[in-house]
Order: sequence, then C-alpha cells, then structure tokens
Amino acid sequence: MKTTIILIVTALLGGTAFATAQTTHSGLADGMDHAMHVQGQSRQDTILTEPGQGASAALSEVVRMLEADPDTDWGQVDLGGLRAHLVDMDRLVSDTIVEETALPNGLSAMATGEGDTTAALRRMVPAHAVQLAQDDRWAVAAIEAENGVELRVTSDDPAVVARTRGLGFFGLMASQDHHREHHLMMARGEDAHAQ
Repeated sequence: MKTTIILIVTALLGGTAFATAQTTHSGLADGMDHAMHVQGQSRQDTILTEPGQGASAALSEVVRMLEADPDTDWGQVDLGGLRAHLVDMDRLVSDTIVEETALPNGLSAMATGEGDTTAALRRMVPAHAVQLAQDDRWAVAAIEAENGVELRVTSDDPAVVARTRGLGFFGLMASQDHHREHHLMMARGEDAHAQ
C-alpha cells in the first residue's frame, strides 16, 4: 500500500516537473520561452469583453461611443431615456404574453401584459410597426387593445406570409435591424422615431 502511494506521488510530481520543463524551455533562443508567452497572454485575457447584462452592456457601449466622438453635445445626451427604452425592451421580451393567429394572408399577434408591460407594449409596438412598414413586401398595423397591442402583418406574397409566420411576434419585433442606430440617437437626445 505504501509503495503504491509513493509511486502515485512520484508520478504526479514527475508529471509536474515534465509540464514545467515543457513550458519554460530554459536555454532556448529568445522568444521561445512559452511560460513568458503564456503569462503575457493571460494578462490580456483578463480584460472582460461583456460589461454586464444586456441593458448595462448597451449603455456601456453607447457611453464609449459618445466619449469617443468629439462632436457629442453633452447638453443633449439622454442616457436616462435610453435606459427607460431598454427596460421597455426587456419587459417586451420577458413579460409579454402573445397569442398568435395565422391569417390567410399573414399573422395577427395579440401581445398583452400587466401594468408596466402593457405601457411598454403601447410605446414599442406602434413605433416598431412604423419601421416594419418601410418594407413594402408586407402591410403592417398596430392596433391598441385594452391590455396590450395587436400587431398585424399581411402580404399577397406566399413566401412573405411564410416568413411572417416563421418570425412570429418576437421575431418581427427584432427584425429591421435599426435598434443600435436608434439607441445611439436616443442617447444623443434625438427623436429616434422621427423618420
């Protein structure tokens, strides 16, 4: 038993010595010391690339862009407004209940929620419907209801109808990749939906 333990400890220590020898390569030419190379890399790898959850990451990115732009009008900057919009986006994705109904020529999505979620839907769905309507392959309507908003998207093209149904409410709300541009406009205090 003692002999087995001694052999295991010797094997472990020998493996450690072998691994160290493999990374240091002492006596090799300059630039070939892997231990130094790995140490340099690990310092760079400690810089995080994700500054937090989604809203925090978006705000951090916008702040970085505003600070890098010498033309930023700090008197107009409205990061509080952008934060409120990001909270609305989170409520839309996390707290909205959607009932989708296939129409012969498209999709009706009744999005409902309670309290702040309903308010968020009333702000976001009509504004996004305007963006969706810029694509002339479909017709888009946002119809306010008692506890939410109906998003109705229709088309005469069967391929567009299939795409609409495939996207569903959440896919439609995420399509027309304008969000980043609008977020920067909001942060600068500009009217992001004045197009």
